Order: sequence, then structure tokens, then C-alpha cells
Amino acid sequence: MTETQLAAEAVVDGPVPREVALSPDGRWAVYSVAACGRVGDHPVGDLWLVAVDSGVDGGSGSDGTPRRLTSGNSDDAAPRWDADSSVVYFLSDRVERGTAQVHQVDPVSGVVSAVTAWDGGVSGHRPLAGSVAFLAADEPSTEDRRRRDERDDARVWSEHVRPDRLRLLDVRTGEVRTPDGFGDRHVVDVVEHPDGGPLAVLTWSTPEIDPGMLNTALHVFDPRTGAVRDLGPAALDASSPAWWNADDGWHLAYLGQTAPVGGTVVLDVAVDAPAGEHRVLTAGATVCPTELVQVHSGQPLVLVADGLDTAVHRLDAGLVEVCRLRGEARSLTADRPGARVATVLSASPEPWNVYAGPTRGPLTRRTDLRPELRDVRWGTQERLRYKAADGLDLDGLLVLPPGLTRADGPFPLVTLVHGGPYGRYTDRLMLDWYPSAQWLAAVGYAVFLPNPRGSTGYGHEFAARVAGAVGLDEFGDICAGVDLLVDEGVADPRRLGIGGWSHGGFMAAWAVARTDRFRAAVVGAGISDWGMLAATGEWGPFEAALGGGNGWDGPGPHPHHRLSPISYASRIRAPVLILHGENDTNVPLSQAEFLHRALRRFGVTHEYVVYPREGHPIRERTHQLDVLRRTRSWFDRWLG
Repeated sequence: MTETQLAAEAVVDGPVPREVALSPDGRWAVYSVAACGRVGDHPVGDLWLVAVDSGVDGGSGSDGTPRRLTSGNSDDAAPRWDADSSVVYFLSDRVERGTAQVHQVDPVSGVVSAVTAWDGGVSGHRPLAGSVAFLAADEPSTEDRRRRDERDDARVWSEHVRPDRLRLLDVRTGEVRTPDGFGDRHVVDVVEHPDGGPLAVLTWSTPEIDPGMLNTALHVFDPRTGAVRDLGPAALDASSPAWWNADDGWHLAYLGQTAPVGGTVVLDVAVDAPAGEHRVLTAGATVCPTELVQVHSGQPLVLVADGLDTAVHRLDAGLVEVCRLRGEARSLTADRPGARVATVLSASPEPWNVYAGPTRGPLTRRTDLRPELRDVRWGTQERLRYKAADGLDLDGLLVLPPGLTRADGPFPLVTLVHGGPYGRYTDRLMLDWYPSAQWLAAVGYAVFLPNPRGSTGYGHEFAARVAGAVGLDEFGDICAGVDLLVDEGVADPRRLGIGGWSHGGFMAAWAVARTDRFRAAVVGAGISDWGMLAATGEWGPFEAALGGGNGWDGPGPHPHHRLSPISYASRIRAPVLILHGENDTNVPLSQAEFLHRALRRFGVTHEYVVYPREGHPIRERTHQLDVLRRTRSWFDRWLG
């Protein structure tokens, strides 16, 4: 076999499955695929169909080969089956680029037709019995159009707010009905009762994350009568509602956050209970639920982050594991009875693909989206388990250069910290556009991927340990892993680097501000000042909870001052590469600008790179290529 040198283009150009939907009869999976890097102003994605079992007639071929359902220069995404497994509904901007509408495709003929033509576009959809629910803001009025055309567009807070509303489309007549029982609340999700009839509707108080995501509510809506019954306030960041039938009647479960912030839990409310108490069903769990999947009868399925792996559970009084999946899985979907599932999965050294099979496993790979990567010789990926200074059990990954072992060390070591802080590293193929392990290992680096306290996958209590204390014991956890690798002869203590994106970028800045052991750092979309982030970032209240407070909490010094890298910028000596998207609303560009000015003031060697048009993640292909090449070049320059 001829080995292929890993090129940056291979990272950003290959197709990646985004989401998968299993047909209610369990025979077919439809999934969307798009390249990691975007060319032009809008992404392009296609829908594909594959038989769950090879040999099924009439679908993707007798050998189970996937068949393309849609193609072109549009973004086709969010596939959903109708109840009869005969039509796939999806969102597409094929009529007007950048504006999604609901479309449908016949999985046999491949004929595509538009379902909606809503002025302003559609943000979400859900096929129902005999109709389609979709979410969209009100269409522009004559006055709205006048203001737009004349640029009379002064924005006044609380005026011209455009919440998404629930719309019901009769597929036979084309009539659209907008229920009025939710007032001006922003509708974010809707799920039909398994037997048809009522809908569970999740709303925010406003489309803004702050305060909308803090003021969530759960409702039951009867499409026949228009009646809306409120089930009370839901938890912070509520998502993924699902009906299920317990011993005392029908319940609604959903995911949310409870104080102190950190990871998600499953909450539950009895639909007919007068009090409407929202109970936490996963208190004390040492795993973190990430998705809920409704089935027709019995308990919902729950996809959970479990350390370096993923698992499928059933929801009862708590969580009951039914299938364990090595690596990382996302976009779990089930057939009507919940007997079969499909998911998008990566387990090292395999890239992301669609897997399907019995709910209890094993799941079988149904796609082969990156055959060209089979000729790449990957770095050896090893699971690490170690203890923090206070005895807390921790884990992570070590990736060594291709063809080499620990005995070939010590190596220059780059520690890459994940985002969040509630992200996590899993035992998947660590190949991404941002600083990634296999990209660096390919040229001789050992790469350490820690899961310090605050990470997802170890329960709510573990994740909440960093609330108001970012960078403290969390940084100690990372250093404990570096110390271990130095002591074991894997890492060269004279050639240590650190980097990351988002919270990982914060940790890289924090590391070089608090210690001189790291010779170089890459700060990607990182936080330099928690107080400013709480004031300007779209997730303000969450950032305040992490950083310890707000700037308006009386005269300083404030808790966030001692947790901000900018407060210690005069101590930085290591060269720093700063990378940031110009239009980032999560971690605004001011965070990078503040760090840049401080490093310039103190004469620290650094590069400051701003990517036009980009938000928090970098989307454009050429910019992703630049991130990959520039990051590797930076570490080569200072750790070589």
C-alpha cells in the first residue's frame, strides 16, 4: 500500500455527514453531507439515502450502496421522514441562497418540490400527521420593506423583535395557520405526540440568547382546538423535548442546565400533573446526556457522553445503558418502535460515517465517505488515565507521530485544550480544521488532549466544578497530565507548546500568563477578559457564571479580574499566535484585540490574525487552510 502524506486540503475538502434520519419503518437512513470548508458565501450540502440492511429492494442498491437524493449548488439539510416512510422533508436554500425553505423529496424517484415559500425563510420544521409544522418569523410588512428600502433601519432594543412562530401547513391545500396561544414568545422546537394530536412546544421569552435562553417554557398545544396549556418554566438552555409514557401517564422529558452551570441533565414533567414540577432524572449520574430521541411507545432513547466514548441509554427513573459505542456519536435517530437506530460516528482511526443497526447493537457502518484517508498513516492514539493533584480521576488522549512509539521519545509536545469548557475529547479520529492532534502528529509532534474538570462526559458535578473558577484547578489538571508525560519520557520539557480554540484559546493564553514552561501558544478565538466577555458576548450570563461575575457588581477588583489572562499579560514571555474571526459574536474580536495590545505594550513576540466574514468557528475553506498551516508553522518555529 502506498502511504499518502496528510495535506491540509484533505482535512477541509472531504465530505462530512452532518445529521441522519432513520425512517419510521427502520428500513432507510437519509443523511446530509457537506465539506468541512465552505467555498463562497453559502455552504453546499447534499442528501443521500442508504438501506439499513443490504439487500433491501428499491432503495440504494442490492449491495447497500448509498444513493444521492439531492445535489446542486444549494444547502440541503435537516432531513425528516413523514410517518409513512414515503417522503423526506428537508430544508434547502435552492430557491434563494441563504434563505431556507421546506422541501420534500420522493426517496424512490428523487423528485424534489418546494413546500414553503415563506418570505424571510424557515428556521426549523417537523412533519406531522397530515401537515408540516415549521418555525419562521413573521413575513415582512409593507412598512418593513419601506424601512429596508429607504435604510430607515435604526435598531431600537425591544422594537422590531422578530420571534420565530409556530406555523402549521396543510400539505393538501397549502394553507398556513399560525396559532396565537404563545404570544410573542420565540418558538425553538416542536414535537408531536407519538399517537398524533397534541404538540409539545418549547419557547424562549425572546430570540436573543440573553435573556431568551434563560427564560424558557414548555407548552402543550392542541392543533384541533388551538388550546395551549403551559407546563411552567423550563430549565436554562432547554432543548430536545420528547414524549414518553410512564406508569402515571404521559410525560415530557427534555435536556437543560441546572445551577451551578455545567453540562446537561435530563428533566421531566408529568403532562397532566397540576403542579407541573420539572424533576431532574439524572441527578448523580456520572455521564452527560446530549440528545433525547422519542419513540412510539415506552421510554425515550438518550445519547450520552461517557468519558472518551458514547453510549445509548433508555430513560426510566434514571438512565439505563443499552448500547455502548466506542468513540464519539452524534445525531441519534430511531425507528418508530425504537428497535433500530442510526447515528453519525467516528472511532479512531476511522473518520465520521453513518452507522445503523439494532438499538442494543452492534451498529454497522453504512457509508464510506473518506476512502482516500485509508492510505494515510495515522499517529498512534492512546487513552490516558491519571489523577489530579487533589486525587480526582482524569482522562485524555495521547497521539504520537506516525510509526513511532513512546520509546522513540522524548518528543516536542503540544497540549491542545478543548472548547466549552463543557466540550470533551473522545477516542475518535482527531482531525479537524482548528489545531488538531493528527495534523500536528503527522510532522513529528506528540499531542496531549486532556479532559480536565469542567469537561462533558463525567456528570453534572464534574462539569460544574469550573463555575466561577475557570483556569484554577482546571489548569492544574492539564499540568498534571503534562508532568506525567514528561516523567515518563514522552515529552521533552524544553519543547512544550499549548493551544486551543474558544475556551481552549483562553486556556492557552492563561497558561503562558501563569507559567513560563510553555515555549509557544496558539490562542484561537480565546477569552482574555471575562468581565468584558460577560458584557459583550452573546452568552453573557453563562460567561458571568464562569468568570465569577459582571463588571457592574460594584467597584472592583472583581472575581473575574483574577481569572482573566489580560490581568497577567505583563508576565507573558512565550511567543503567541492569536487567531480570531472578525464577526465573532460568541467571543467578540475585542478579546483578541485586548490581548494583542497588551502583548505589543510589553514587547512580546506575537502574530495577530483576523479572518474577515468569520464568526466563532472558521467556515471558509481558504481560512481553514490558513489556520492549519499557520498553526503548524508556528509550533515548528518555536519548538523545532
